[in-house]
Amino acid sequence: MIQRIVPFFIFIICCAELPAQVAADSLVNVGKKTITLSEIVLNNKLNVPAFINRIKDDTSFYKAFLNLRLLGYTAINDVRMLQKDGAMQASCFSKTKQIVDNNCRRMETLEEQSSGDYFDDNRQYNYYTSQMYASLFFTGGILCGEDNIVAKRELTTAGKSGIEKHKEQLKMLFFNPGRKITGLPFMSGKTAIYDDDMADVYDMSIDMDDYNKTSCYIFTQKVKSGMEDKVVVDEMITWFNDKTYEVVARNYSLSYDAAVYDFKVQMEVKMTHAGELLVPSLIKYNGNWKAIFKKRERGVFTATLFDFKTTPVP
Repeated sequence: MIQRIVPFFIFIICCAELPAQVAADSLVNVGKKTITLSEIVLNNKLNVPAFINRIKDDTSFYKAFLNLRLLGYTAINDVRMLQKDGAMQASCFSKTKQIVDNNCRRMETLEEQSSGDYFDDNRQYNYYTSQMYASLFFTGGILCGEDNIVAKRELTTAGKSGIEKHKEQLKMLFFNPGRKITGLPFMSGKTAIYDDDMADVYDMSIDMDDYNKTSCYIFTQKVKSGMEDKVVVDEMITWFNDKTYEVVARNYSLSYDAAVYDFKVQMEVKMTHAGELLVPSLIKYNGNWKAIFKKRERGVFTATLFDFKTTPVP
């Protein structure tokens, strides 16, 4: 009987220690960063340092928005400004169509309904959230000779001041989350979430799963409890195509609080392809931000893009 019991206890002890061993094997160090890998990623033998370098240098996300300059498409635009209690203060719902012809683009408004004080008497935007939305997704007049080259379209605050500078800063964070951004007082270093200097403030993990019928690596970076004041990007989850490493989707939360400027923003972006070009198909925004001498704004918007035209429209 004793001979039978001893092997049984040895088996129990070994099994009890197994999860700890598996957990230890799933941790990979890249520089000062410690990254947790799921079992499927371990089995897939991902080159983690190369993967981190790829996503750190990724331009596919920003380029996807620049690709919109080259395409015809239809968009449903839903922008809502909210009061402190969540009640509607103003809104604008529209359907627009971008037409591309002979290397030029223009936009037609197919329908539009607005409420509250979304526009002033001169039909100018009363809110800088709506100004920012228009600058991202609306085409004014006829624009010609554009391209989608990222290196030629670096976002910068140079030459801008006041509210225009603040809008540009938010664009920089939207399109290049994770990059060190100059011109952001007291927080430029806090945006470089992939750098070793930020390694101690984030929990990082890599998993794999299908997203919209595409096999993806899922990279998650979330600020550790108690470290919130050291970051601007609170959380970012990105789905990367495991073959091309293009961004398939991204959810992220940003926040910052200073004497003259604060914001708390959540974004959700989904991508699709128009021919060979990666483009955004859905953008959701929920933001609360305040700049000095301006009223606080609470805005929610959704942009739904579809019916892409990869050839000139006659």
